This record gives sequence, structure tokens and C-alpha cells, in this order.
Amino acid sequence: MSKQAKAGQVADEQPMRTGAQCIIDGLVGAGCEVLFGYPGGAVLDIFNCLYEAPLHFVLTRHEQGAVHMADGYARATGKAGCCLVTSGPGATNTVTGLATAYMDGIPLVCITGQVPLHLIGNDAFQEADVIGITRPVTKHNFLVRTADELPEIIAKAFYIATTGKPGPVVIDVPKNIQKQMTARRAPDAVEMRAYHPDVEADPAAVARLAELINQSQRPLLYVGGGAVNGDASAALAALARRANIPVTTTLMAMGVFPEDDPLSVRMLGMHGSVAANYAVDHCDLLISVGARFDDRVTGKISAFAPRAVIEHIDIDRSSIGKSVRADVGVQGYAKPVLEALLPLVREARHDEWLEQVGRWKDRFPFTYTQRAGEIMPQFVIEKIYEVSKGQALVTTDVGQHQMWATQYFRYTKPRQFISSGGLGTMGFGLPATIGAQLGRPDALAVCVTGDGGVQMNFQELVVAVERQLPIVVVILNNGYLGMVRQWQELFYGHRYSGVMLGQTERRPNEHVAERPVYLPDFVKMAEAHGACACRVTRSEEVAPALEKAFGSGQTWVIECIVSPEANVFPMIPPGAHVAEMINRTV
Repeated sequence: MSKQAKAGQVADEQPMRTGAQCIIDGLVGAGCEVLFGYPGGAVLDIFNCLYEAPLHFVLTRHEQGAVHMADGYARATGKAGCCLVTSGPGATNTVTGLATAYMDGIPLVCITGQVPLHLIGNDAFQEADVIGITRPVTKHNFLVRTADELPEIIAKAFYIATTGKPGPVVIDVPKNIQKQMTARRAPDAVEMRAYHPDVEADPAAVARLAELINQSQRPLLYVGGGAVNGDASAALAALARRANIPVTTTLMAMGVFPEDDPLSVRMLGMHGSVAANYAVDHCDLLISVGARFDDRVTGKISAFAPRAVIEHIDIDRSSIGKSVRADVGVQGYAKPVLEALLPLVREARHDEWLEQVGRWKDRFPFTYTQRAGEIMPQFVIEKIYEVSKGQALVTTDVGQHQMWATQYFRYTKPRQFISSGGLGTMGFGLPATIGAQLGRPDALAVCVTGDGGVQMNFQELVVAVERQLPIVVVILNNGYLGMVRQWQELFYGHRYSGVMLGQTERRPNEHVAERPVYLPDFVKMAEAHGACACRVTRSEEVAPALEKAFGSGQTWVIECIVSPEANVFPMIPPGAHVAEMINRTV
């Protein structure tokens, strides 16, 4: 009997399944436990199979919310996030979430419904070119053309999403394929001809890097999200302490090295610490681990780290030397590269260098001026840190509050801080907090957000209430799109245009004093969604409100009316050098 006949006979002996059942079986086989999504006509066959599936399905209120929840779940757990949506607008609504995950290297698998294969290109009801639309914002995508392909495609999708530099993968499944029958099963192992992500670092390059570290007088570790994805926290700490090297991190790597360690100089870049930015400017060796030298870090590229030999460790070969020259490039996963470095690196002291870094830290701490009669937003972050004893899992939206959350909370563990970095997606915070809480139910999940960002996906609050998730949403309400207003103040002569959010002056009458009114009423909105809520208007009310919410085990929204024109400092203007840093205390 021929090999083909034997293979066919084996296939015939396998029980037949629909394409829809293949999807459910593929998700379960890949280790998916929580599936976020929203139904529609093009995925009803999948939802019919989902009815009896051993998966925790979370019905979101918008497809963007589904992707952000899957994203938050992935960032909090290190596992691939999974979501399922219908065709047309259901699929197009995922694009912002996919782009968010793609920019930050987050593993996701997103399954989208599609019109039947024979109707593609005919402008059928709820048809969209999902493959074309999502290609620029995904690591890979698949259009399924037969049910026989589905088991292997699902296995490949998870493999692609979670290996190399992680990222989102879309599987677009036409409705007729979901009904087709197949006996195919998932492969025992995934092999892809043009995709080989597991790269062993060149020993010669590692040895060269070790030599540079041993010779350096002013070394600095610059660590990005690749160190978090690569589970490299322990190896990083061992290297830093062995060679006495200060450590600065990007927004994506907060907590990968404990910020209460004397070697930490905390976050660098536009709103990073003065000490971190000065250290970059004066170091003689910059060791980049899993960071991509984005513009918010480098500022003026020609003036970035002018005194340093630059080394770049990254699993993505295309990132090495892409934005900033790399004198030494090492392709590989962060953890094994750092582990290979350790025995080659000598113990060192660097006393003079560390004393200089320490003077910068002492002279230029993050600080602000308390304004009489106002709650300073920085104060709220300090209280979140104090009341949670530094243990909260903090998720943010994007803007001023995001930067204050990096400055006034010290992160000591990887995956303790979750935020949209590369894309800067408003509306990310609340749904991502829900995903994170579902992934880590024992964590105290706190969403720090603004009155602008929270409104973009506020509807997802009901998901937390339905599932009795003890998330705490802290809204820093300043009545503005704060970061845009800050730029207009600093660079556009205080010409505030399109940044005021619902501030009105009530006329004095016998019932209401003359004061600013902030619309919408977030307390009423939260209560309408079934959550507990309160409004805080005085500094002394902040800590008690947090204590009550943190200890309640319920979904809470705390609206803090904060100083309307507080700014984030320090600040390096876009495209500028560290010497042009603006550093004020108000």
C-alpha cells in the first residue's frame, strides 16, 4: 500500500468534525482558557460549538474591548490572549487593539468571521477585506480556504504569536468553512519553511560584549519589553549586581528590575527620570536588552548616548541598528544571552560612576508642588502606592496620568505595570485591567485613567461587574485632555484648542454654589453599570477611598477631581536632546 493510501486510511479512521469544532478544539489544545469576544452572524457556528466548550467566554461590549482585554490578559500572564469576533465591522473594530499589541510585541490570536468563500469580493453583507486591513498591524494573518487547513493554521497561529518577537495573529474564517467537515487533526509539531525564530546567540558576539563590559568604566543597562517577554528578570538582576551596572528601563519594562534597588535609575526618555537621561548621556557603554530605541526614548538621535559604545541584544534581527547605530549586535532571546554573559563578566565596583549617578538621583528626584485647595494627581499615585503597599498591578490609559503612574509608583516585579506604549491607545486601560484581573485573579488590579481615556471604552465596566471582578478604576479628572493641553501650553502659547472636556460654570443660585462642574457624572455612570463609586474632592479623602475600595472585593470607580493644569515634568521636548530638558516642580 502506498504512503498516500495509508495516510488517507488513517484520516478516514478519524472522527469527522466541522471547521467550527476544529477552532474550539484548536483553542483548547493551544492552552486557551479565557476567550474574549462578541458574536455575529458570520461566527454563529463557532458560538454554537462554544456552548459546550471548556473555555471561559467573556462577552465584551465592543470588539475593541475584546482585543484590549485579551492584550491585558497576555501582558499580565505571559500567555497568548485570545479573542473571537464576527465579520465586517466586528473585524474592523479590532484593528486598534491589534495595532496596540503589534507595536508592543504582545502575543494574541484573533479569530474573525468572514462571509462565505464564494462571496468574497462581491460586497456581501458585512464583508471586509480583513486580511488586507490587518496585514500592517499583525505579525501574520491567515485566510482559511478549507476546513482541512484549520487545525494546522490554528497551531501555526499560536506558534507565530508566542515565539520570536511576540505579536498578534489573525485567522479569518469564512462562514462556509466553519460548516465544512474534516478529519484532520493538529500536527504534533509546527514547522514553517520561512520562519525560524529560535536563534542561538553568536558566542563570539557574546564574548565581545563581555569584553566591553569588563573594560567599561561607566556602563548602563537599557532594558525594554523584550526582557519581560523573554522572562529575563532574574538574569538581568544577576548581571547588574555582578558588574555593578545601573539599570534604566523603558515604559514596557517597568518592574523587570526592581525600582527600589540602589542600581535602578528608573525609566528614561521624554518623561523619564533626570538621572536616567543623564546616565545615558554620560555612559561609555550602553547595553540595550530587548529595547527598540523608539523616538520617545532617543529624542534627537544624533545626540543620543554620544559618549557610548552601543550594544543591542534583541531577538528581532531587523530591530538591531534600525534607529540607532549598534556597535555590537547580538541576536537572541534576552534570558539565554544574559545567562551566557554572566560567567564571562567579572565582578566590578564602578564606585565613581555610581556615586555620580547617585548624586543625580538625589538632586533630581520626581517632585511636585502641592497647590492649596487642590488634589495633585501625583499625590493620588503616591497614595495608591502607599495603600497597596506597592503590590498593586497597575494598568493605565494614555496621557499625563500614565506618566505620573510611572513616576510616583515604584514597580518591583515584571508584569506589574501594563500600558499601551508604542501606539499610545486611549481606551486601553479599563478593558486591559479586566483582562489582567481574569488572568491573575489574586492580584489587586488598579486602573489609573483620565477623564478622556476612560470614556472611550467605559461600557466595558459592566463586564467587570457581571463577573464580580474586584478591579479599582481611579479616574484623575482634570477636565482636559491633559497631555494635549500640556503641549498646547508649552509649545503653542497656551492656545487651548479642542481639549476641554465638559467643564461648565454653573450660575449661582440658592441650591448650587458657583463652581466648575465636570461632565459626564462618572459616579452616576459607574453606578448605572452596577459598580460602586465615589467622588473625591479633597486630599484627605484619597487614602480612605482607596482603602475602602481595595478591601471591598467589588468593582469600584473612584473619581478624583484633580488640579486642572498640573503638568508632567521632567520633559524632553520631542526631537530634543537631554540638555534641553524642561524640569519644573509644578
